[in-house]
Amino acid sequence: MNKNFLFTQIGYTYLPTANIEGSSQWYEKYLGLKLIDKFDDRGSLIAILHYPHKHSIALVLVETTEHQPLSILRNGSPYPVLTMNCPNIEDTYQKLKEQGAEVQELHFIADGEAKYFYFKDDQGNLLEAAWSKWDPVDEVKENFLI
Repeated sequence: MNKNFLFTQIGYTYLPTANIEGSSQWYEKYLGLKLIDKFDDRGSLIAILHYPHKHSIALVLVETTEHQPLSILRNGSPYPVLTMNCPNIEDTYQKLKEQGAEVQELHFIADGEAKYFYFKDDQGNLLEAAWSKWDPVDEVKENFLI
């Protein structure tokens, strides 16, 4: 069956920053992303960051002078704008805490079948780290780690 899809996957996600250099370095240091490119686009800087996995989406940092940290209000409480999968969430949780990142409590769902915690990046954007037994397994991009 050959179907013409309108879209094939989510390509990337945008996050605002008032400091493109500092934020790029924060995402590399704390979350292990790799800066792929940085350029001027329509009067502000853009930074493209990737993980080494073949099917991961890109994180695009957009420098803005009208910076306002992102979060969603869900039932009156802040909710993350982006979730990042963690193969070892307990280790990730501990490392982020030790490095001084603003990390909230680790939660367990459905008898440990899923785990998550919220944290903030250097600009105050609310993010989520998550693991579940249903997470897909992905391959590393060739030559990415060289």
